[in-house]
Formats: sequence, C-alpha cells, structure tokens
Amino acid sequence: MMDFETIYNWVIFPLLIFLSRTCDVSLGTLRNVLASKGKKKIVPFIGFFEVLIWLVAVSSILNNLNNIMCYVGWAGGYATGIYLGLTIEEKLALGTQVIRIITANNQTEEFTEQLSKKGFGYTCQEAQGSRGPVKMIFTVVERKKIKEVIEIINQFLPQSFYSIEDIRHTTQNGYATTEKKNLFSSILPLRKRL
Repeated sequence: MMDFETIYNWVIFPLLIFLSRTCDVSLGTLRNVLASKGKKKIVPFIGFFEVLIWLVAVSSILNNLNNIMCYVGWAGGYATGIYLGLTIEEKLALGTQVIRIITANNQTEEFTEQLSKKGFGYTCQEAQGSRGPVKMIFTVVERKKIKEVIEIINQFLPQSFYSIEDIRHTTQNGYATTEKKNLFSSILPLRKRL
C-alpha cells in the first residue's frame, strides 16, 4: 500500500503542476488574442497573473526534476491551456468583423432589406468577376452576431461566396451599431437599469 508522500509526489503534485500550467497558458492565450484586438487596458493585468502563476509552477518543477510525472503534468497543462484559452475567447466573442459577400444573383434587394430590418448596415457595389458581373456587399458586424448574418446569407443568397475577417477598429458614423462596451461588461452580467 502506497503512503501519502508517494501519492503526493506521483499524483497530487503533478496534478497541481498540470492545473497551474493550464491556468497560465490559458491566460497567455487569452492575453495574446485580446492584445491583437486592441484591448490594451486589460492585457497587462492578465499578463501579471499569467507570469505569477508561471513562476510558481516553474519553481515547483525545478525542485522536482527527478519526477517524470511533473514533466507530463507540465506538457499536458500547456496543451490544455491553449485549448481552454481559445475556447474562452471564442465564448466571449469579442470584437468586430467584416463580411464580404460576392454574388451573381441580381435579386439582392430582399437580402439587403433583411439586413437593414435586423439593424445591420451594409455597402453594395457592382463588380466584375471571372464569370461576369457580380455584386459585392460589405457589412460590419459584432462577432457575437456573425451567425445571425450567415443565416440571412444562407436564406436569401445561398449560392453566394462570403469571407469574414477581424477588424481592429471601426468608426460609428451613421451605421446601426450597439453601444461601446468594455471587456468587463462582456464577461460580467449586466445589471438591469431602473
């Protein structure tokens, strides 16, 4: 029967390394994504906790270099942290994206009317494709509303080609956009206004 010290050294301690590495890599992944989106107010705070957790994990593993399970916990925590960080960022759905729709369908009026009805601004222009004349429609959308626009595309212009790209900054000149929110309002539930 194994004593507590053996269980701690070969199970509990590597599990703690795994959890701390998962936390610091998740924060690092989230920090990189938020930095690329220009969220410079929150990034230093995330970086502080990321490095603090990393230092604790590194100092712990350096004191136990003869324990192979610590290496497994370190590597497993790194891989899990990347996945978890990207999943968190995806759930937050921060930022704005532009959707470019290219269609040979001349019946775009219903589509653009539906966009307007749902509160999305758009720009439509004539263009020339390799197979003849096409229309290009651009719309700037909050990331959390991308699925809604894709559903409208699939309903009204199912044969069209579209691409989606991140935008770092937009102006709000005359387009239907929602009020500007900070990162904390995206994470924490909003209080009901009286």
